Amino acid sequence: MDEKEPEKEIEKKEDGGNAKPKKFGTWKIFLTGLVFLFALLSFTLYFSLQFLLGNWNELTVDEILYHIKSPMGGAGPHLVQLFLLSVLLPAVALFLLLLFIYLFSKRRFLPLYFSIGFFVFVLTICNAWDSISLGSYILSQIQSSSFIEDHYVDPKGLSLHFPEKKRNLIYIYMESTELTFMDKAHGGAFPENLLPELCALGKEGEDFSAEGEIRNGGIAMPGATWTMGAMFAQSTGLPLKISIEQNSMDSQEHFFPSVTALGDILEEEGYTQKFLLGSVGYFGGRELFMKDHGNVAVEDFSYWKRKNKFPRDYWVNWGFEDEKLFTYAKEELLNLAKNDRPFNLTLLTVDTHFPDGYVCRLCKNTYPDNQYANVFNCTSRQVNDFVSWIKEQDFYENTSIVISGDHPTMDRDFCNDVDSSYQRKVYTCYLNAATSVKEKKHREYSTFDDFPTTLAALGVEIPGDRLGLGTNLFSGLPTLTEEFGKKAEKKELEKRSDFMIRLGGIDKNSAFKQKEEKEQKKKEQKKEERKKS
Repeated sequence: MDEKEPEKEIEKKEDGGNAKPKKFGTWKIFLTGLVFLFALLSFTLYFSLQFLLGNWNELTVDEILYHIKSPMGGAGPHLVQLFLLSVLLPAVALFLLLLFIYLFSKRRFLPLYFSIGFFVFVLTICNAWDSISLGSYILSQIQSSSFIEDHYVDPKGLSLHFPEKKRNLIYIYMESTELTFMDKAHGGAFPENLLPELCALGKEGEDFSAEGEIRNGGIAMPGATWTMGAMFAQSTGLPLKISIEQNSMDSQEHFFPSVTALGDILEEEGYTQKFLLGSVGYFGGRELFMKDHGNVAVEDFSYWKRKNKFPRDYWVNWGFEDEKLFTYAKEELLNLAKNDRPFNLTLLTVDTHFPDGYVCRLCKNTYPDNQYANVFNCTSRQVNDFVSWIKEQDFYENTSIVISGDHPTMDRDFCNDVDSSYQRKVYTCYLNAATSVKEKKHREYSTFDDFPTTLAALGVEIPGDRLGLGTNLFSGLPTLTEEFGKKAEKKELEKRSDFMIRLGGIDKNSAFKQKEEKEQKKKEQKKEERKKS
């Protein structure tokens, strides 16, 4: 009996008795894989949050989600390198360490490794709850607001009246440039005025401040605190709020096609439109937005590279420096001025992008211990020189200039000494506008108000003086910020907007019809031009 029993045991095992252990082994491998993948995800999320908080200031969940879903090619190599070193390297190192211990330890206690991953995950969520207002964001997505829908003025329903002789537009988006960087005597929060030339331009032109030396600027509301959000806000009067499910910007053929932007309006009026920038155009969906709203010709780093403007292996900062951008802009302006059609030339600077900006050959070492301050100081001089050159040209008489910071700087350390009660605003200046303010007084306004105000600066008559969520600041009409207060407006804009989700949805048939209509208008314009010639 005793001798046969081992044989029976062997027979059982050979007879499929090992089926259950084999099945259990496969399941255990699968479960182990899931536990370690979860641990890797937790480590990556933790280090990603630390990376974001260590480099960006006043980061929002909206901004993070937008950039996750938008094209990131063309990002500055220094940021990519920093991300690899600060996030992926420590996350993978910790993951490999845990895996090594698991594989070579005698006791492979799987729940322990899951607990480590779970602890890091919970720690990350708790940190994000306050630091990037994750809790408020989740609550805001549960709560729906009709604020945008209730106050949105659709340009499609209005008859905008342009002057007989249409004015040219030069629009300069200045990367991360704030009113904050002026001294307190001029409305800033710094001990010294880093932007003296821009300060003087603000006084010469219009920034909707009261009489005196204190300058004024626009408040960047939720949905307008990063470059593409800022451009969208200033061009449409709307915050860039997207549906996570429906609107991954890296896979869309259209960018809010049902929204009417500044580019759309100017295209209908026969403007030649160009967008010049020293970085890669498709980053963040900028090229898609420009082409989809006004068929604006995008002349980015790649465009100027094809023109052999610099060596093929040339790359500094995010592409090429602003000195080159202003040089190329002068060439474009002289060419545009030769044509009979009005033009819209839009620029986006990049030297002042965080962290610390790019020091070009024109920069002075005025602030030895603060590179970023030197770069802003240099940009102030460069923009002033560019504007001075424009003033000397024949086309200036019939040209309005808008200079606006795109959003407050994201550099975490640069504004450390700024009092938390200080309202940070982007630099704003309207030069050579076709109209003037009804009353010289300090206005509380947001960057949404730039949309109708820019058209008014071109001499356009706007029924009701409102477009999008914006108010024509040259009129005496109160802005939404003045009417509701910035805190109440901000609170409503942070909530989920079903109206914006509908606007961002892609109706392919509608988009196709819009494209056909635009093509038909172009053909009609060409016929008229041929008749005139």
